[in-house]
Amino acid sequence: MNFTNLLELEDLARQKLDPAAFDYIAGGADDEQTLQENRAAFGRWRLRPRYLVDVSSVDLSTTILGQPINFPVLVAPSAYHKLAHPDGELATARACAATGTIMIASTASTYPIGEIAAQGAPTWFQLYTYKERAITEMLLAKAVAAGATALCLTIDVPHIGNRERDTRNRFTLPSGIVMANLVDADLAKMPRNPDGSGLAAYSMLWDPALTWEVIPWLKSRCHLPIVVKGIMTGEDAKLAVEHGAAAIVVSNHGGRQLDSVAATLDVLPEIVDAVGGRIEVLLDGGVRRGTDVLKALALGARAVLLGRSVLWGLAIGGAEGATAVLTTLRDELLTDMMLVGRTKIADVDRSLVTKAPV
Repeated sequence: MNFTNLLELEDLARQKLDPAAFDYIAGGADDEQTLQENRAAFGRWRLRPRYLVDVSSVDLSTTILGQPINFPVLVAPSAYHKLAHPDGELATARACAATGTIMIASTASTYPIGEIAAQGAPTWFQLYTYKERAITEMLLAKAVAAGATALCLTIDVPHIGNRERDTRNRFTLPSGIVMANLVDADLAKMPRNPDGSGLAAYSMLWDPALTWEVIPWLKSRCHLPIVVKGIMTGEDAKLAVEHGAAAIVVSNHGGRQLDSVAATLDVLPEIVDAVGGRIEVLLDGGVRRGTDVLKALALGARAVLLGRSVLWGLAIGGAEGATAVLTTLRDELLTDMMLVGRTKIADVDRSLVTKAPV
């Protein structure tokens, strides 16, 4: 693959993709302030390395909900991987299998969850909850039958965000790309607004009346641990714990929902303090470097989720490209662990970071 770091990927993928598909993946809400802040937040922390430490052997492995993985980076749920490459989520899952990490498959994946899970990577299923609970129950049954090991409930989309790139492009799914998990519910093709666009129309199918009671409801119908994605405050973190979540993801949906909210790294310490070690905390948003992973772990995350970069790698080179993205980040993290004097993930703690001078 012709790249040296993840920051180069977006421009390379732009050269490969249809402009509307590129904008769908790259874009954020409104003025895209939160999209930019997710990345900028990592620059607000500095590392505090320790030296004369034996770093001849460094172990990046960890566990998430008891599942061993080779390094603390999961692939975030994202829709429509076929926009990036014809092999779509199958290629992404193969990359996860090759690197030994978890694939989180979206409700809106372009291959069914069973085929994705069959690629060999440990697989979670990301869930959007529909007004018609029968549709949600159908999705749960498919996840369980596929052998998914966790359910990732996305809570920050009671309505689709104002994604102006998609409005401008009148974005809808190209011919031949469907939401494969929803074929049985006759929702495989994205519905359209009168102007031809699709995203706002599709969001009308989701249940805006959801409350925290959805977690015990899901637990009553599915044995899988519930990971709540979209936590941005300590208050909601506590409620997630109280209602039975097994883990949470600190996430602002990659800056694609409500603009002007804080960067995920900026709110991570508050949320970790609120949880108090009772459940595992993950983070997504803006991760591009091994040092980003270190900073998130130091501030209390168990692991991070990687989203757009994986899709850019997929666009550039299919499964090989996505694998190269994950291995590049893994190799950076290994180097960075040696340079800060840490030999295992459990050694990464708050003493490793300090706020950057203003």
